Amino acid sequence: MNSPLLELKGLCSTVFSEDTDQQIPILKGVDLAINKGEIHVLMGVNGSGKSSLAHVLMGHPNHQITEGEARFDGTPIQDMEPDERARAGMFLAFQYPHAIGGLPVGTFLKAAVEARRSEEVPFRVFKRELDAALEKLGISKEFLGRSLNEGFSGGEKKRNEILQMHLLKPTLAMLDETDSGLDVDALKKVFHDVREFANQDNALLVITHYDRVLDYIQPTHVHIMSDGRIVKSGGADLSKRIDEEGFEAVLGVEASV
Repeated sequence: MNSPLLELKGLCSTVFSEDTDQQIPILKGVDLAINKGEIHVLMGVNGSGKSSLAHVLMGHPNHQITEGEARFDGTPIQDMEPDERARAGMFLAFQYPHAIGGLPVGTFLKAAVEARRSEEVPFRVFKRELDAALEKLGISKEFLGRSLNEGFSGGEKKRNEILQMHLLKPTLAMLDETDSGLDVDALKKVFHDVREFANQDNALLVITHYDRVLDYIQPTHVHIMSDGRIVKSGGADLSKRIDEEGFEAVLGVEASV
């Protein structure tokens, strides 16, 4: 039997607080296994540790693994730099992508693709792949000449993240509250693009506070996070219960706030 694409066992972490100049415990024993071909949705109230888990997995410098195991494709990731994790096939779509004035989207995308592949990519090869991705996602080529995320709407920022995902072709894509701040039309477009990416050779971890995401994707697994742990797992029906009853009722405990 093949090992999971992502395997977490008793994962604990801290985050550095500038206010207190101390490390604060965040993850408190996360167990999770994700296989190729699966779509996992991670839900929980604000402060439960959802986004922190994504930051820990991608190697954010303010987050430190203190206990437990984290393996990607069978390899421990604790000592890997963020760029090494990205080259290995991990990807994180940010909740709040940064704007970089003067850096055209097209230039950024080519640099990102070359970093992922650890080699220079001939322009004609990159253009062919980029044109195919733009056509597939219905994104205008005019988008490429704009400064990265500068003056972008919320939907444009999120679609740019998903365009990166299609070009980089990660085996594990993590979406950190990609639905946040999007209206219904933008949400439909973004998660249509997410569905176009998902296949049997990759996996998705979709982090969200709301179950409306499940109107646009069909997860294989749904997890609830509370106080730094995954405390309940199930199928798509679990998120519907949360929508109808609330986190506290479903968990039978007071939810972390």
